Amino acid sequence: MEKQDIKLYVDSQFTSPYAMSVFVTLHEKGLDFDLLTVDLEANAQHAPDYAATSLTQRVPTLVHNGFALSESSAITEYLDEVFPQQPVYPKDVKDHARARQVQAWIRSALMPIRVERNTQVIFYGKKLEPLSDAAKAAAAQLFLAGEALLQDNADNLFGDWSVADLDLALMINRLAMHGDHVPEKLARFAAHQWQRPSVQLWVSQARPAL
Repeated sequence: MEKQDIKLYVDSQFTSPYAMSVFVTLHEKGLDFDLLTVDLEANAQHAPDYAATSLTQRVPTLVHNGFALSESSAITEYLDEVFPQQPVYPKDVKDHARARQVQAWIRSALMPIRVERNTQVIFYGKKLEPLSDAAKAAAAQLFLAGEALLQDNADNLFGDWSVADLDLALMINRLAMHGDHVPEKLARFAAHQWQRPSVQLWVSQARPAL
């Protein structure tokens, strides 16, 4: 196999759930990579040099042997196809589709939770106002789908671990780590996912003060 030159651009506060998803995927696959940070607070993602690399001017952006790709689920699928050892998606075609459904849903829906329980709750211990009615409704939707997906006493959604487990756990932990009510089964699932070594590597990153 040719030598791999892999760079991953992430936010300088290490709070992006999408950057985390790719970071964890790279570690799960045992791939060596350079980790580079982009200061989103300073709008560095729109600087000409970064914009020339990242088509959508966002994090994460992966550069693999000169090929640049942004948008996290596109990146994790690309990595799974190029480096099929240690897969991060289910092998079964229907489970794979369901995992992608979970990822797409988490990235496009549940906006009140994402706004009212931003990831500073998880990575900085920030405390925010009580949930609005809209956020409570989104949480109820999250719990309904999560409990339907997760078998009783299961550690993962599809038997073996997948990156969708991380993405769902992070959404749940926005609430659980803030002290909001979360059904026991889902809280247990999210806490279990959080102890995975690759996840803890992201959690333990040194973060600048807010």
